[in-house]
Amino acid sequence: MRIGIIGPIGSGKSTLSKLLAEHYEVPMVAEPVEKNEFLPLFYEDKKTFALLSQNAFYSSLFLLMWNSRHYKACIFDSTLFSNLVFTELLRLEGIMSAYEVALTYAIADEHLKRLPDVDIHLVLVREEDQLFENVRKRGRDMEKDQYDYLKFHYKNYFDVLDRIFKNYQVPEEKILYLNIGDMFDEKEFQRICNVIEERYTKLQNQ
Repeated sequence: MRIGIIGPIGSGKSTLSKLLAEHYEVPMVAEPVEKNEFLPLFYEDKKTFALLSQNAFYSSLFLLMWNSRHYKACIFDSTLFSNLVFTELLRLEGIMSAYEVALTYAIADEHLKRLPDVDIHLVLVREEDQLFENVRKRGRDMEKDQYDYLKFHYKNYFDVLDRIFKNYQVPEEKILYLNIGDMFDEKEFQRICNVIEERYTKLQNQ
């Protein structure tokens, strides 16, 4: 079972990925976000570093997914579709130009052709207040004073993601939107696993 985790900033992608990888005893493929040297520069000057940072993220994530392309089972804490959401949001916010977006899509298109798809695109859904609280709790300096950026991100995230899925003709049955609560609560985590397993079994029986 290959699962790609998608969700807005602060939704708990990395946390859930770790828990699922441990539960199913499969590798976790983690995008090294905090170690990406472009990310703090992006938060300081989005206009200058949007294109550079987006393509740095694509390149590093593509390499991780490429190296794990033969895994029959693994958990990805991000996907190229997840990164494309950021590109679209930056376009909508006027931070990236149409040319920069087109260039980013061209690069992403070439990446996607070379990678096997995941079995399930697991989209994490949380209330906005919880997303802000999660960002506050993790305490990344670069995410401080980013209220307007995050507010725009949360408001438009799922509409943009839906359009990207349709643009790339991702089958609806492979997309699983899941409202989640406290992942460290045993009952809640088991519910999450049950929903994933039910969807995976359904896909396997098609």
